[in-house]
Amino acid sequence: MISETILISSLDALPQAAAQVRAAMHGHSIICFEGEMGAGKTTFIKALCQSLGVPDDISSPTFSLVNEYRDAENQPIYHFDFYRLNDVREAEGIGALEYFDSGYLCLIEWPSRVEALLPPERLVITLTVTGPSSRELKIEN
Repeated sequence: MISETILISSLDALPQAAAQVRAAMHGHSIICFEGEMGAGKTTFIKALCQSLGVPDDISSPTFSLVNEYRDAENQPIYHFDFYRLNDVREAEGIGALEYFDSGYLCLIEWPSRVEALLPPERLVITLTVTGPSSRELKIEN
């Protein structure tokens, strides 16, 4: 397992951290975001999507479970938030397996709620709160 840690000192450091994560994403379409509530998963995904050229407003798909964006090359990016999931069958019901198998980028918040559906090949990003606006970001694959 390869691991890398990025220290994010403030919101101003997000674009640089997103660029580092983009480099680590090469060859991965499933990116899982772990971290406690309020750790900044959605905020980081916004910065990552901006670095990928997504022109849309990025928001958490807390109630819809999935949002679709388009990157600078008009390729789909799927953003999932499984926090409110009561059962893995709900994810199956929205076609999560088809999204995961599509080969397109899937950014997944609260992936542990759908662990049984996730392919073994994935990148895991763990965000840990280290201060009011600072975070530690750990990348594992």
